[in-house]
Amino acid sequence: MKRLKFAETLVEAVFRRDGPPMLQPYRGYAEPDQLILQGRVVSAVRRAAPEPDQSRWTNFKEMVSLFFTTEVADVPVTAEGVTTRSNAEGYVTLAVPRAKDTEGWVTVEAHLANARIEPVQMPVLVPPRDARFGVISDIDDTMMHTGAQSLLRNLWTTFTGNALTRQIYPDSKALIDRLSDAGRNPVYYVSSSPWNLHSFLDKVFARVGLVQGPMFLRDLGISDHGVVGASHQNHKGAAVATILAANPDLGFYLLGDTGQKDAQVYLDAVQRFPGRIRAVLLRQPTRSVNPDAKDALSKIEQLGVPTYHGPDFKDLPARVLSRDAQAAE
Repeated sequence: MKRLKFAETLVEAVFRRDGPPMLQPYRGYAEPDQLILQGRVVSAVRRAAPEPDQSRWTNFKEMVSLFFTTEVADVPVTAEGVTTRSNAEGYVTLAVPRAKDTEGWVTVEAHLANARIEPVQMPVLVPPRDARFGVISDIDDTMMHTGAQSLLRNLWTTFTGNALTRQIYPDSKALIDRLSDAGRNPVYYVSSSPWNLHSFLDKVFARVGLVQGPMFLRDLGISDHGVVGASHQNHKGAAVATILAANPDLGFYLLGDTGQKDAQVYLDAVQRFPGRIRAVLLRQPTRSVNPDAKDALSKIEQLGVPTYHGPDFKDLPARVLSRDAQAAE
């Protein structure tokens, strides 16, 4: 594992560029009594402007550079009188008081200690008071074509495309638009993609006009003990639990795909949060569904939660959408 860490250090020396510490804002979320701000302190940010016809080699170099940020640990970050410090990977999570009349997208100013830069605007989603339900969606092979069920195909798609070439499934966008109901119902995205891809995914989503929402991505790193980071299933399960706990009065639609372990993750959510899940909707990116996913979907149905799996989200059967979701058409 020391060799793996040495390799990371060597590649970082080629790709990274040092500079003054800066705070990268991520979209935060709301709990009943507080706002949760999310971000990362780094000393360099590489943001190339892609061209639609640039080569795969250029795409590869730009994507690789996203993974070799220079994180800054132990930097004090303050917002609304509350201070925390960035962790070993530069990540910051800050809980600040929430005003009772706050709803929709709000911004909170955050300051880096001793930094001569303007305050950073941290966006936070507060579900509107008239929200009828929420949506939690996977990204890879649910919203965006990736081939995540195959490691080699996933890596090829991820590293040889750019923010102008990656495609969102039109039927997924239509479903999210429908369920969101023009922002009335909050949408959250959960993915095993690393946080390094946050700005990239943001650009892809913005380009196609996909509903904005907080992203719950994965922290990946390399230490002397190997690759550090929660497993796909554990990470997604924890993220779903966090979102449900943050919105105790909302039921949720869960969107994913059958190619990974979304069915098993969502079964766990149905069991842990009885009565909170309205339906589980899964895209089927391959011809067949693996036995574990089939078993999980069957158990979800037995618990009284309707499920759907198919090649796309067009013409969903009425039984999987509640009346208020159907009314949003």
